[in-house]
Amino acid sequence: ARCQCKLMPRERRNCGYPGISAIECRRAGCCFNASVPGFPWCFAPKPKRTRKVCPNDTQTRINCGFPGITPQMCESKGCCFRSRPAGVPWCFYPRVVEE
Repeated sequence: ARCQCKLMPRERRNCGYPGISAIECRRAGCCFNASVPGFPWCFAPKPKRTRKVCPNDTQTRINCGFPGITPQMCESKGCCFRSRPAGVPWCFYPRVVEE
């Protein structure tokens, strides 16, 4: 995402070598911006901000447990627990969404 490359020059962490081209820089998964002299032109993007959400849609639940799993056991696996409705997994994986 383009917004991951919006960093103040002083926040830039070097991600290349002197004289790296824009193409080589981007190929390495880095950002390239040569507009500020004295700061890295090829730099690491900001990490994506993500968070885990428990999907409300029962159709998208992906089973993370086994029949009879307790809420504590389920949550200790990093999963979501909702003991309703019947017929769908009660312990299920959260979805990771980008902010």
